[in-house]
Amino acid sequence: MFAQTVHPNQQYLPSVLRVFAFSLAIAFLGTMVGVFVPPALFLPLVILEVVMLFGAFFLRRRKAISYSFLYAFTFISGITTYPIVSHYIATIGVNLVLTALATTVTVFTGLAVYASTTKRDLSFLGGMLMAALLALVAISIFNIFWPLNSTAMLVFSFIGVLVFSGYVLFDFNRMKRHGVTAEEVPLMALNLYLNFINLFINILRIFGILSSKD
Repeated sequence: MFAQTVHPNQQYLPSVLRVFAFSLAIAFLGTMVGVFVPPALFLPLVILEVVMLFGAFFLRRRKAISYSFLYAFTFISGITTYPIVSHYIATIGVNLVLTALATTVTVFTGLAVYASTTKRDLSFLGGMLMAALLALVAISIFNIFWPLNSTAMLVFSFIGVLVFSGYVLFDFNRMKRHGVTAEEVPLMALNLYLNFINLFINILRIFGILSSKD
């Protein structure tokens, strides 16, 4: 009765999860390498990361990116994440950073399980999430020139958590309902990686702001 809601390409879902997990491991390695990267190189690496992200956005129209592209991107992303993690370790301590990471894993896993098991079609989230993401990008650019106060940044971070939680639901539900081809595995793993890392950064920022208010 529900045969139409399950796509035959379901066999590639475990591959997506394995590649996603490996991408996280490569990003962690990149974060460790970030310890040894001179501060002057972080800005060029961030620019390279943004260029690669735009490249991935255009390549996704062909529904394929290469594994080498994925792993290079996640390694660079890990390096550029190091200053963020290092800052919060110095300001709120290792325990709270690890708590933020554990919270991210818990939220991500819970949302993934729900989206993969529900009979609801969550594709309606796509348009709203894209509009919200563009708004977050615009506010981020605004924040560079006119920094937000802590309260505004807290609200911004909570919205970020909601948006990337929505993307976790959207991506897992889409894979469940429409399946994944072999060529799409790296692209879907990249989507999950971006959801996870952005969820983590926003949760970490919330922990940092709330800790500073104590």
